[in-house]
Amino acid sequence: MKLWSGMLDGSLDKDAEDFNSSIKIDKRLVFDDITGSIAHVKMLGKQGIIGKDEVKKIIAGLEIIEKNLKEKSLDIDMTCEDIHTFIEGALISEVGEVGKKMHTARSRNDQVTTDLKLYIKREGLEIIKYLKDYGKIITNLAKNHTETLMPGYTHLQAAQPVSFAHHLMAYSFMNLRDISRMEDYIKRLNELPLGACALAGTTYDIDRNFVKDELGFDSVMGNSMDAVSDRDYVMELSSILSIIAVHLSRLAEEIINWASPAYKFIEIDDKFATGSSIMPQKKNPDMAELIRGKSARLIGNMNGVFTMMKALPLSYAKDMQEDKEFIFDSIDTVKSCLKIMADQIQSLTVNKEKMLEACKVGFLNATDVADYLVKKGQAFRNAHHIAARLVKYGIEKNLTLEDLDLEIYKKESELFEKDIYDAIYLKTCLKNRKSQGGPAPEEVLKQIAYVEEKIS
Repeated sequence: MKLWSGMLDGSLDKDAEDFNSSIKIDKRLVFDDITGSIAHVKMLGKQGIIGKDEVKKIIAGLEIIEKNLKEKSLDIDMTCEDIHTFIEGALISEVGEVGKKMHTARSRNDQVTTDLKLYIKREGLEIIKYLKDYGKIITNLAKNHTETLMPGYTHLQAAQPVSFAHHLMAYSFMNLRDISRMEDYIKRLNELPLGACALAGTTYDIDRNFVKDELGFDSVMGNSMDAVSDRDYVMELSSILSIIAVHLSRLAEEIINWASPAYKFIEIDDKFATGSSIMPQKKNPDMAELIRGKSARLIGNMNGVFTMMKALPLSYAKDMQEDKEFIFDSIDTVKSCLKIMADQIQSLTVNKEKMLEACKVGFLNATDVADYLVKKGQAFRNAHHIAARLVKYGIEKNLTLEDLDLEIYKKESELFEKDIYDAIYLKTCLKNRKSQGGPAPEEVLKQIAYVEEKIS
């Protein structure tokens, strides 16, 4: 029987019935629905809205249903309209007529958003754990490469020497912001909607604060219409998960590039690569490519939720049933991407020699030539032009800055002395970049220590 049958006979067209049903999606809220229902029934008993013996019977029945579902001796009835209908029907079958009192002073409108918040809070904490595990793997790899030179790039052009550790730690700091966003989000999420009923509260003397404490919420939502129509928390989580996915996608792109024959900076473990059905020599970075591709899926889900909500009048509308499919998929996808990326990073083989070779072309130490002159009193803009002319000469003669004779340097400026070669030695260039947050090994070790403290 439909929970809403009465004025209507409940005999929906078969296609309309399937179209209306959400149980295929919201079935994963089954245990949250039971948890929320137990708290609600306890409150009804405490307030004298239903009898104490009735409370005991209902709660005992809900606990039996929960146990049977976990033990697989009870299956969710997929012909039900939604998970709330299934639980109420199962309860009535278990305890009889008293089960029909469970829904007193409650609507599916406030019930479903409460269930969803309980589910998302648990999943959000799980995602934070995934983020921390991923962050630990990046920092552990960085520890071994604080002096592994590689080119830093701007515009995909070799720019200045950094270390592999410094490059990795950029992603660690992105990850810290993702963790912070998730932790901050959960604080905002943790308001109780239950008790708002359909939209206008109830005439019963309910105690929403009691339910808040039972379910572990921090506060009660202050307006009943807002409580049932709010999906800010779904939109916000979709946005946060999209940002996480974009960060993972950027690193995935780096891995794809670094593993290519043009770079050969790393080798992806065979466990995270596939071959070609036609070309026997291929080793394809499919896991990284899929992570890159799945970022589009998360962004699409975010757009879907925002578009769903953008013109909905208050308070509840059936459109909101679609929110769960978007957010469930985003949660599942970001967790799998974090797990695969972490495992893939942990198994990488780093080719230090290739990274060093790449540093020797592209005049990565040109800025250090200019800085050398500035430290001897030259204005930076003039020093910049002098360094640029030396680079141009090197390109024309197919020479590096280290190869140029001191005479060539002195033609540009008498400030140059033999110590210019020490100043532009690549390892010196790295070690001298000691500004806070820079790539000098001692600075990167500080970054690693900071991140480790934050994610411990």
